[in-house]
Amino acid sequence: MKSLLFLVLISVCWAEPHPYNSSLENERIIHIQENGPRLLVVAEQAKLFSHRGGNVTLPCKFYHEHTSTAGSGNHKIRVKWTKLTSDYLKEVDVFVAMGHHRKSYGNYQGRVFLRESSENDASLIITNIILEDYGRYKCEVIEGLEDDTAVVALNLEGVVFPYSPRLGRYNLNFHEAQRACLDQDSVIASFDQLYDAWRSGMDWCNAGWLSDGSVQYPITKPREPCGGKNTVPGVRNYGFWDKEKSRYDVFCFTSNFNGRFYYLIHPTKLTYDEAVQACLKDGAQIAKVGQIFAAWKLLGYDRCDAGWLADGSVPYPISRPRKRCSPNGVYCFRAYN
Repeated sequence: MKSLLFLVLISVCWAEPHPYNSSLENERIIHIQENGPRLLVVAEQAKLFSHRGGNVTLPCKFYHEHTSTAGSGNHKIRVKWTKLTSDYLKEVDVFVAMGHHRKSYGNYQGRVFLRESSENDASLIITNIILEDYGRYKCEVIEGLEDDTAVVALNLEGVVFPYSPRLGRYNLNFHEAQRACLDQDSVIASFDQLYDAWRSGMDWCNAGWLSDGSVQYPITKPREPCGGKNTVPGVRNYGFWDKEKSRYDVFCFTSNFNGRFYYLIHPTKLTYDEAVQACLKDGAQIAKVGQIFAAWKLLGYDRCDAGWLADGSVPYPISRPRKRCSPNGVYCFRAYN
């Protein structure tokens, strides 16, 4: 029994010379690791960029400290991917793999799988990206009692736009704001997305909901109605408000789309109902607010004609400001199959 115990200890210990006094030839520092080499999980990139409809690989590999091996061989490796909520209070299950078993969750079903280019590769491939995929993902690898994690951020190319209903500003609680963005081919924006928009020059004096439940607005040109002209530019924060009772506008985010956005010319002015039917007759549907913002910002769409949109508004996208723009038509969207 003593011999067996000695063999176990010798397998997890090693010695090295004392670093502070080389003259102490007989003195050694003894390292003891009760569970063997520590498991390490590494993401080669902390942030990636993609777009709606595209594919992306979230990198994640695992190793054992002081070795190049992927696993000890004593336990099955369990890989779990989750998405962190914007407030970091919850995790949403995305994908779990252990041995030959695989399971994906929610709207990730059928769109995610492991790359497995090597025995230590736990990278996650997401296909046919949707707007809701934006955010931070956690890769967790578990082997027996050992586990480690890495976090990867997925950013989407797109545009943030302020939105208020036809009733006027400050009429949406948080849940209504979420639905309003979805209705306009977009999702409620995150703080990071609004901050990036502000850095790109966005200036808007009405406060709006963000995905974490806060209410904020971006100011590049300080002025009296927007916090005072002597304040510094930035994203102004109203803080967190009651999601049921408090009412504000909302900042939405949208990305590119798989379809054609266009202006349908009509010889006479159209009512809203006539505009809806005109798009349907042309094999399309009346365009949404998110689609006109995406066409303007991402595709450089410029047209000096105001037209109906699905929410009943009548805007027009201008990249080159000029006079004499006439409202005689409707903006339509035809999705590609």
